[in-house]
Amino acid sequence: MTSSHVRTIVIAGGGTAGWMTAAALSKVLGAGYTIRLVESEQIGTIGVGEATIPHIREFNSALGIDEDEFVRATQGTFKLGVEFRNWGALGDRYIHGFGAIGQQLDAVPFHHYWLRMAAEGKAADLQAYSINTAAPLRQKFMRARPDMQASPLGQIAHAFHFDAGLYANFLRRYAEQRGVLRTEGKVVQVRQRAHDGFIEGLQMESGALVEGDLFIDCSGMRAMLIGQAMGVPFEDYSHWLPNDRALAVPCEAAPGDLVPVTRATAHTAGWQWRIPLQSRIGNGHVYSSRFMGDDEAASILMSNLEGKPLGEPRPISFKPGRRIRGWDRNCVAVGLAAGFFEPIESTTIHMIQTSIARLISMFPRAGFEQADIDEYNAQSAAEYAAIRDFIILHFKATRRNDSPFWNYCREMPVPDSLQHKLDLYRSNGRIFRKNDELFAEVSWLQVMHGQHVKAGGYHPLADRHPAEQVRAYLDDIQRVVGKCVDAMPTHAEFIAANCAALDQ
Repeated sequence: MTSSHVRTIVIAGGGTAGWMTAAALSKVLGAGYTIRLVESEQIGTIGVGEATIPHIREFNSALGIDEDEFVRATQGTFKLGVEFRNWGALGDRYIHGFGAIGQQLDAVPFHHYWLRMAAEGKAADLQAYSINTAAPLRQKFMRARPDMQASPLGQIAHAFHFDAGLYANFLRRYAEQRGVLRTEGKVVQVRQRAHDGFIEGLQMESGALVEGDLFIDCSGMRAMLIGQAMGVPFEDYSHWLPNDRALAVPCEAAPGDLVPVTRATAHTAGWQWRIPLQSRIGNGHVYSSRFMGDDEAASILMSNLEGKPLGEPRPISFKPGRRIRGWDRNCVAVGLAAGFFEPIESTTIHMIQTSIARLISMFPRAGFEQADIDEYNAQSAAEYAAIRDFIILHFKATRRNDSPFWNYCREMPVPDSLQHKLDLYRSNGRIFRKNDELFAEVSWLQVMHGQHVKAGGYHPLADRHPAEQVRAYLDDIQRVVGKCVDAMPTHAEFIAANCAALDQ
């Protein structure tokens, strides 16, 4: 016998998480379900970053959103990767680009041939072999050409920079057009059943009670439902990820500098983001309060802006970590309520997206079977662990010894799973992707290489071909990538021709 259906879904909190959830559920569930989002205009939302990774294109596509319309509506620009400055050592610069690097030869991944030639001083830098890293150096951008799959022009992988508030508004219009109901007001109490703690409803400041079957916590770091009401413990990552503060401020856009990458510049106790939008540049300084005071952090941020500031720095406090259960009884946490690493590599919106997809794949009946809940939480835990390790890598892999912060990061013990990846690469350049984890082999390669993790060797099968043949193979890839970049428009030209915002 099957239990009755969940029919009423209540989303606590708006912002990016709330409205992404509302939009997706309104698209998938259709008629027969009531979706209500509760939010207060008096409670601000946290937009720690305005950058994304390519997976958001799948989300927008699933909703049937036109990409050019979305970019125009959000003052958006395009992103081919992340440019890192001063991370491995002062003066360093490398790009972690999306998409492929080189081309596989026989059964051996490209980077093993590159390692072989690099050891002999016969290879260019790694970023010369990928269009996603070569194009930003010349401020070039275009979308991939589906009709040119054999060419680097068919392999371009892109994401976006955008105004997160405008994106939330965009999705709100989408969701409300599809029947999502919005309730304005503050929640003053989470009403729970006495015998099992299931949520019955949200008591509003107005006196109204918003009842439902399934409750989704999008209340941000307050975790009003999953943490405060349900009491789900928090797993703290601070010993691996010491940053716990951020200051955010926009500034005027620098003319002619519309680079299609997020820039992350390391400072003495953290790092600074630069996110180019059509109307402005988003900036923020992420730092550790253990190693730097707020006034010094603000001074560093304001002295490293490229244009006139458009306001005062906005402080944000956070704790890196996750709720040990993202789903508890009839409550599912999405977004910052479920957990947060820190802004590097722009994983926040992706985690919202995967939580929504996971919930849809295991959408419950009213009985809320524990097996479904356990599977959701197991998948979520594995995802957090894999992404956590990749984020930690950025801080662990450094030669910097110019400040207590970087000394701490360089010397800190790391999870065994990350140490194993480092050991594998340091031995013979081996990188393995497990369980379809978010960051693929090429991502790990770029960060490890860019931050001076040295491979002691390479795959022995990379010696099957004569050195002259391998060098010619690398040279040909570099030449083709360069010719493709030559043919691309600039980032600014592409936006002007396709998706320029109307109110810049």
